[in-house]
Amino acid sequence: MKIQHIFFDLDNTLWDHRRNAYLTIKDLFEKEEIGLKYNINFEEFHSVYHEINEKLWEDIRDGIIDKEYLRKHRFYDTFNRFGVDDPELSMYFEEHFLDKILNHNELVEGTEYILEYLKAKNYTLHIISNGFKEVTERKCILSGIDKYFQTITSADTVGVRKPRPEIFEYSLNLSEATKENSILIGDDWVADVVGAQNFGMDVIFFDVLKENKSEEGLKVITHLLQIKEYLG
Repeated sequence: MKIQHIFFDLDNTLWDHRRNAYLTIKDLFEKEEIGLKYNINFEEFHSVYHEINEKLWEDIRDGIIDKEYLRKHRFYDTFNRFGVDDPELSMYFEEHFLDKILNHNELVEGTEYILEYLKAKNYTLHIISNGFKEVTERKCILSGIDKYFQTITSADTVGVRKPRPEIFEYSLNLSEATKENSILIGDDWVADVVGAQNFGMDVIFFDVLKENKSEEGLKVITHLLQIKEYLG
């Protein structure tokens, strides 16, 4: 059956979360003079934060922890790695991070062009995000890409995250699409590729970090404009 519905992951597939998070943390780091007070190098701090945050998000995805645990620990554990045991400072960073990250709305290269292209081709576009509901829609609105999407599904709404089949089922029902006329595009191997495949839905793996993960017959891109090769 011909593809009619295209479901996009949001963070790091369209909305450049890595870049926006980097800029936000840098702003907070400089405002609070962390380098001066604690003799911490920002690039080292961000590298540790990134490592800790990625692992915590994997644990959320796998149902090991909830978002409150992530919010309590990602900055606390980062500061702790540098010998700074300060829950109040850590929570200050957490609260301001979630608030201020929406001041930065850089998109992954090619996002607006490919969304415009697919819309002109009469595909119906949707979002399935593992992100927090309270920020997912605002990210789309503030970056100006909300106009392209018929539906936006956040994991918090469903109560489970990709790769669980329930979130795919919910989003397809919301959009009145079927597995057969739908495809997912995302950058997370487990959440997006394994999740879609187990659900029985076609998928394009956006190998944004060039991990070179692949398997026979899998559609893979390293730049959003390559979507045209599969969905011309």
